[in-house]
Amino acid sequence: MTYRIILFRGMNTGGVRAPVAELRAMAEAMGLKNPRTLAASGNLVVESGKATETLEHEIEAAMEKTFGLRVAAMVRTPDQWAKMVAANPFPREAAAHPARVLAMVMKDGIKDGALEAVRALAEGGERVEAADGVLWFWFPDGQGESAIFKKAAPRMLGMGTGRNWNTVLKLAEMVGLKETRSGA
Repeated sequence: MTYRIILFRGMNTGGVRAPVAELRAMAEAMGLKNPRTLAASGNLVVESGKATETLEHEIEAAMEKTFGLRVAAMVRTPDQWAKMVAANPFPREAAAHPARVLAMVMKDGIKDGALEAVRALAEGGERVEAADGVLWFWFPDGQGESAIFKKAAPRMLGMGTGRNWNTVLKLAEMVGLKETRSGA
């Protein structure tokens, strides 16, 4: 049995809500051990021996049954998370402005041509890179002002969910990974 990081797409944004206490109770009812949430932002850490794909399907089914919500879940192991942290192509930016670096964890990979399409939307120093199936964004003016996020959509990128560098590192700590704040 090991940790699993579960990311929900669109939780607590756009009207999709599941109270964190009820989310933890749902995980316990599924037989997942030690469920913990990080804020009310669609992050759940559990202990499980299940394969990530199996757990994704079971979590999505439980979300629909428990809350009546069709929410995509992305499950990652600590090893996968550590590789993602190490692959951050913007370590200097993350150290200086962690809330402006975003890792978009993709459910089924990055759509063909997505990187080039998103780069074409970038303005004002915004940058995007792909590493190990994760789209990484640098938003020098913040995500809320981003030309990319005003125009990009799942049909262009593929199904994914973004977490800023602060959240990436907090989730790493929750599963026992020891990383520096810069990720270097």
